[in-house]
Amino acid sequence: MQPFFWNSQVTLAPNGSRVYGFAFLDYAALKIWVGSFHDDDTFAALGALLVQISPKEIIYENSGLSKETHRSIRKYASAGSVKMQMTPLYGIDFSDASQIQVLIHSKGYFKASTSSWSSALDSSVNDDTIVCALGGLISHLTRLMLEDVLKNGEVLPYHVYRTCLRMDGQTLVNLDIFSNNFDGGSSGTLYKHLNHCITPSGKRLLRRWICHPLKDIDAINERLDIVEGFIQNCGLGSVTLEHLRKVPDLERLLGRVKSTVGLSSAVLLPFVGNKILKRRIKTFGMLVKGLRVGIDLLDVLQREDHGISALSKAVAIPTLSSLQELIHQFEVAIDNDFPRYQDHNIKDDDSDTLAVLVELLVGKASDWSVVINALSTIDVLRSFAAMTLSSFGTMCRPSILPKEKAPILRMKGLWHPYTFAESANGLVPNDLSLGQDLSGHNRFALLLTGPNMGGKSTIMRATCLATVLAQLGCYVPCQSCELTLADAIFTRIGAMDRIMSGESTFLVECTETASILQNATEDSLVLLDELGRGTSTFDGYAIAYAVFRHLVEGVRCRLLFATHYHPLTKEFASHPHVTLQHMACMPKPRSGASDGGNGEKELTFLYRLTSGACPESYGLQVATMAGLPRSIVERASVAGQMMESKIAGNFKSSEGRAEFSTLHEEWVRTIVAIGSVEDGHLDEDTMDTLFCVFHELKAHFRKEG
Repeated sequence: MQPFFWNSQVTLAPNGSRVYGFAFLDYAALKIWVGSFHDDDTFAALGALLVQISPKEIIYENSGLSKETHRSIRKYASAGSVKMQMTPLYGIDFSDASQIQVLIHSKGYFKASTSSWSSALDSSVNDDTIVCALGGLISHLTRLMLEDVLKNGEVLPYHVYRTCLRMDGQTLVNLDIFSNNFDGGSSGTLYKHLNHCITPSGKRLLRRWICHPLKDIDAINERLDIVEGFIQNCGLGSVTLEHLRKVPDLERLLGRVKSTVGLSSAVLLPFVGNKILKRRIKTFGMLVKGLRVGIDLLDVLQREDHGISALSKAVAIPTLSSLQELIHQFEVAIDNDFPRYQDHNIKDDDSDTLAVLVELLVGKASDWSVVINALSTIDVLRSFAAMTLSSFGTMCRPSILPKEKAPILRMKGLWHPYTFAESANGLVPNDLSLGQDLSGHNRFALLLTGPNMGGKSTIMRATCLATVLAQLGCYVPCQSCELTLADAIFTRIGAMDRIMSGESTFLVECTETASILQNATEDSLVLLDELGRGTSTFDGYAIAYAVFRHLVEGVRCRLLFATHYHPLTKEFASHPHVTLQHMACMPKPRSGASDGGNGEKELTFLYRLTSGACPESYGLQVATMAGLPRSIVERASVAGQMMESKIAGNFKSSEGRAEFSTLHEEWVRTIVAIGSVEDGHLDEDTMDTLFCVFHELKAHFRKEG
């Protein structure tokens, strides 16, 4: 949880995208991260950053944010359970990056950083925007009299997406990565599922890893080797666990000790007295003791004959022996100079002694950071092993394949990692394949149908989560799993209106889908659930068809596409790159029913992924199960039959009709005919939609013909 986040200048790039500069702070650890990113109208990257760092407070220049940006911040801030404060700054101009740099140099800020603060800036991307954001944070900390972080803190670069599997803000929310969609809490989230970490720094590293899954096969396999070693060698895991339980929050303790650098006894004693100095001696002692335990663990793992080369590499610190000797010197000094310091008054020379010890320890801050990072890494990988061993279902080591021709994703016995009570029979595993199969067919798109509550969303989310787990270097909930690396996961799930932000379902659908179409590549994994549901049946079908066809024939990415538009299954039934599947269910006459009509059937959901399209729609049966009165369901059944017969002639299949190449051109004629019935009057939104879709299709068919 980061205490502060600053969003400064927002500029427009040549391609029309927005450029954001940001800086955020973990005060306890004395660390500031800075960076910048490009974003579009969906604010996907901004959302990703906010979900990743989960700030407690956002400080922003009052005139520096648009209403749209402000709304987007509010939206993602409400995704979690922790209330976030937004604090505007008035009457301050941070548009001059050169003045801010002069201020930093003149005040001597960040001199304690292990590297030059300017090296944290990406020289190729918007240095000035980043510096302006940092300037805003500096001003806020100065007003709060927290300049110790500016003098002794460390500035580090932060990248929202670079060199990792990209998951934007909407995807992090849709997949319940850090907060659930019920109460915003952590129950039923990927983070909660994976978090068996012991140390606070391990928990924080786990969060950073989840935000940035790897795209390097060798690095992934190194993590998997260590996880496999912990799974197979229970004794090794027990020794590691025993040591980690004694490790305090070393990262934060080191930050507290660093914050005391430069405080002389003449300044310290008259103002803070014995109580504060005793607390600082205690903090120093806790840090030294914790570092001793951590170094001992790394030494044990280095000497242990565990046969895990990746683990030996992870704990191989060249300076470890010299650090052991330094820790011993600190321990002797504490025993000699501060025995039972809680029980007696602090002398003037005690403060001087502490200052010398602190200077010596902080002088090796970069080495201690390496030790702390190694301990956190071991903690997270041991946590992955603990999750696997405590799993309710079968887990396997994923096989990461090099990309040769087309992307591949094959999962046998897939189940959702933390939604295992899907049916009365418990866990229901399914087989799923996207990409080239064993027979040589390259079917990378799955068109999924089935009733509501039948498990479509669950299996789609499970596929995405298994991909994330694999690229984290974690075992996955399958019997077997093979995949080539994904560069991004895009999701569009549900049809939530954003009434409070003035955005309709249809607008949100179009905006988010457009962003996916612009950013998805052949290596991406795309999940689209009920696209087109936010508008009328005909407009929705047009959008679903056009987007699905573009992703299949244009982008050619791995695609999971759930829909209630059954004509889509007829259109793509014979497409060489599309697989039709549905979530199986078993309809049967409802007990006590007077007839066997549609409204008098009840469903048993099997949660089994089955070949082919769903044979019929079960909306009325689901409505009955949901508790709608029988009279309303019966009336809906009659209305549905009338509507179906009325439009069947216009919505019939194009097979065998030479004058039309696809059903979609017939759809255009149908919607035009329907529009003319209403006295030739359509609202502006519908006209705009119809006009755009018509001309897109017209251009498409001209191209084909």
